[in-house]
Amino acid sequence: MSLFPDDNGENDLFMSRTDPDNPLGTHAPFSFELEGKVWPTVEHYFQGMKFTDDNRQEKIRNADTPAKAGKLGRKRHKSLRRDWKQVRETVMTRGIYVLCRTHPELAEALLDTGATKIVENSNFDYFWGCGRDRRGENRYGKVLMKVRAKLREEQESAS
Repeated sequence: MSLFPDDNGENDLFMSRTDPDNPLGTHAPFSFELEGKVWPTVEHYFQGMKFTDDNRQEKIRNADTPAKAGKLGRKRHKSLRRDWKQVRETVMTRGIYVLCRTHPELAEALLDTGATKIVENSNFDYFWGCGRDRRGENRYGKVLMKVRAKLREEQESAS
């Protein structure tokens, strides 16, 4: 007996948010400008936006790698935004959207997924990913699908 009788995942697109070879991941080496700064990756932007302290943001923005930016962003300091839990999805959505608008090839790759359900395949992340048992919230996959819908809407209104 399956735990997921209505959704066996056979047609889903499983991907890793932290895979640098995944062009739609947060570690993909594509820079973009947002908040008046150039961010090396979405991971740098996302981690930097956790803080209100400009010095902390700059340290994260200038991190050598997305993994180092993530490590700096996970250090809890007093300057963590009080509203972070309320705005984190919006921050991620803005980062992905601006990334796709900056790099048309990434927008095209996202649009090429059609109507396929996108799943962040993380065994341990039950917020951004599907989790080991696929009961996670898959918020990253939902962000990508939301951006895809917005890009498709813009594409259709332009034609």
